[in-house]
Amino acid sequence: MTDSSRPQGRRVRQDEAPRREPRRGLLMGRPFGVPVYVAPTWFVIAAVITVLFAPTFQSLFPDLGPWRFVLSFGFAVLLYVSVLVHELAHAVTALRLGLPVRRITIQFLGGVSEIDKPETARHEFLVSAAGPALSLVLGGGFCLIGLALHVDTLPGRMIALLAVSNLLVAAFNLLPGLPLDGGRMLRAVVWRVSGRPLAGTIAASWAGRVLAVVVLVAAVAWSLGADAGARTYTMIFGALVAGFMWAGAVQSLRAERLRERLPQLRVRVLTRRAIPVAASVPLAEALRRAHEEGARGLVVVDGGGEPVALVRESAVLATPEHRRPWVAVGALARDLAEGMRVPADLAGEELLVAMRGAPASEYLVVEPDGRVYGVLARTDVEHAFLAMMRG
Repeated sequence: MTDSSRPQGRRVRQDEAPRREPRRGLLMGRPFGVPVYVAPTWFVIAAVITVLFAPTFQSLFPDLGPWRFVLSFGFAVLLYVSVLVHELAHAVTALRLGLPVRRITIQFLGGVSEIDKPETARHEFLVSAAGPALSLVLGGGFCLIGLALHVDTLPGRMIALLAVSNLLVAAFNLLPGLPLDGGRMLRAVVWRVSGRPLAGTIAASWAGRVLAVVVLVAAVAWSLGADAGARTYTMIFGALVAGFMWAGAVQSLRAERLRERLPQLRVRVLTRRAIPVAASVPLAEALRRAHEEGARGLVVVDGGGEPVALVRESAVLATPEHRRPWVAVGALARDLAEGMRVPADLAGEELLVAMRGAPASEYLVVEPDGRVYGVLARTDVEHAFLAMMRG
């Protein structure tokens, strides 16, 4: 993110460099205002589907020739359009409930909608159920269309494949285990009954792990009677799906446990005591005063005592001791920009959001009346956060 309040012509220090959003694939559009990306892994699965289904189309329609690959690739595209519609159902439902939707990514094993966590069990259930419900509607709709077409025609075969595919997508996603939609629905039900989101996540996470094992065992059993090529494909695909489900179930539980601990991440607890200094004060003198006061932060103030900048700890540590009497603290400070003043009562997820919005190595912590409470170092927050994750 860029800092629009930075003075023009000033060199950007390394710790002030804007943090760019990592690339998530090819941006395909913004339906309903939601960015839709196609990950590079989709092209891998599209190629696999093209190769696997081309012989099927060739056997059904011998006159196709090389067009069998085009038709097979077209089926892969239509299949993932159905996946996109499934994800858009989640996204639109979330938007109607007032939940921000950051993006949708179409990837190897389907689609992922990044939606802010619902605050109620009812919203969790509605958002989760929307995708499978629409997939069932699409599957049923394609079945009705297929009844009007001859099954042996090319359009009839394509419609039949899309009907089966959508019904399978709905059925798979309704399995009651995280990270699938059915697991989120199960989580919502247990959450509503117990009154604790964590209880719902624990139940759905373990259900997801059991399902992952079942999928792996089913893939092994299914492959026993198949030829070598089909056996290899079934085993690899089954292992990928099982691994995806297991990892998603574990990660969901870890994220929920962390979410419950986040309120312990409080600015007042993590803030360092700081002393005000003029920009012209030598670093050695400023550090001496801070040591006497038991402070670990330096706030640069103007002639009226108003904070204007924060001395960067990294710059202090990089300054050799023999030079500190000759270096003014103003040369090691970053001007206070928008977002670098944080309330002393900030905590949890709100603190992390505020820091993501204004990346910096230090923040000025202020009381509700505007008085300076101290300095918050990003490293202190990161260490506390990592300790929570390990706990």
